[in-house]
Amino acid sequence: MEPLSQRDQKLQFILRHAARIFSEKTYHSTSMRDISRATGISLAGLYHYCKSKEELLFLIQDNCFARVTERLETRLADATDPVDKLRIFIDNHLAFFAANMAEMKVLSHEADSLAGDLHSRVSDKKERYTRSAREILKLVQRQSPSPRKPIDLTVATYALFGMMNWIYNWYNPNGKLAVRELVDNVTRLYLTGFLGAAAESQLDWSNATDGEGMSVWRESQNENAAV
Repeated sequence: MEPLSQRDQKLQFILRHAARIFSEKTYHSTSMRDISRATGISLAGLYHYCKSKEELLFLIQDNCFARVTERLETRLADATDPVDKLRIFIDNHLAFFAANMAEMKVLSHEADSLAGDLHSRVSDKKERYTRSAREILKLVQRQSPSPRKPIDLTVATYALFGMMNWIYNWYNPNGKLAVRELVDNVTRLYLTGFLGAAAESQLDWSNATDGEGMSVWRESQNENAAV
């Protein structure tokens, strides 16, 4: 990989600080002046590197998906076993975002803050990344047939991302749980469940509810009652 130019290094410096501020204040509550103060770069200087705050948000998201995908493809190049591929995917995702927690929060919270072409370009990369996970899970499922009813791949895919993408709320990369231990725990939890295969016989939900939801609002005895 070629070394970054001085301009690219400066842009990455700006993006890193912008991601931190967006994660702390939210994108819509952040101004370019906030970013100027945090970076020590004048407003005119910031606009030399990006045309708008929206472009900054786009570059943060676009750069994250490009980097994590590029790293994943390199690591998967020599992998053949589906379970190994899944572990690589989980390790790659968690290790990357454990080192980029602010960016992870921005990706999670500001997914719909972009509009038009910028939103479409990020969405395309996000969808390709999601499809990669789904394809790996499909291979795992085919390789390990089970007598139980197979898990729907859409549920499996988004459940996996749900487990991984929530870590910015609780995980401390400098705490007692190392990234490799985080990866190991998430992988085992995802593949075998909290109780493991021994609990399979207990998963009889024949008496479960039919999925009917309950509104947080109590139904009025008189639907037409005045408020």
